[in-house]
Amino acid sequence: MRVAIAGAGAVGRSIAGELLENGHEVLLIDKNPNSISVERVPMAEWLLADACEITSLDEAALQRCHVVIAATGDDKVNLVVSLLAKTEYGVPRVVARVNNPKNEWLFNESWGVDVAVSTPRLMSALVEEAVSVGDLVRLMRFSQGNANLVELTLAADTGLVGVRVGDVEWPQDTALVTIIREGRVLVPSGDDTLEGGDELLFVAAQEREEELESLLLSGGTGATD
Repeated sequence: MRVAIAGAGAVGRSIAGELLENGHEVLLIDKNPNSISVERVPMAEWLLADACEITSLDEAALQRCHVVIAATGDDKVNLVVSLLAKTEYGVPRVVARVNNPKNEWLFNESWGVDVAVSTPRLMSALVEEAVSVGDLVRLMRFSQGNANLVELTLAADTGLVGVRVGDVEWPQDTALVTIIREGRVLVPSGDDTLEGGDELLFVAAQEREEELESLLLSGGTGATD
């Protein structure tokens, strides 16, 4: 898979290193000569250019990329890169870094963003996730489809403890994707039973989050429309 990363700072280089280790082809783009540190990620391609310029993206052959990651420290730049990648080059997957949580509402399909990653929000969510039991915590937003990755740690006194996953009528537009139990990651089946302390990860439509939280807190097994 070919991946272009706009922004060759610490974040961009770190992402590049991980992707290269997983066997992907990576191009790092940055307009700052001081950020072009080939020796730090020698296996990557490097391009000294402004990722907000069409001529630069033509040189980067963005149309050949499967994924573009806008990872600069400037939200305006990340939005422009995302929009160009999606609208001008038809890149299938665009991931954008959100530096200021106040700008998060802009990072959606209108700007070509498929997945917005807000580091401050993610860190806050991880803190909440570590200390919260019975509260729905939003970990990540997927712009396409208006869906979120959410987590809830099941309280030991909820009525869902001991209930089979297949017997719970989850709200529409929600999917239980993972159960984390005692350090193990479980792919849930209909026969698995829920236990107190389970960390449940869902992909859920934003408008269904309140309904999902109510179901998990009340311990009922039926969903309402």
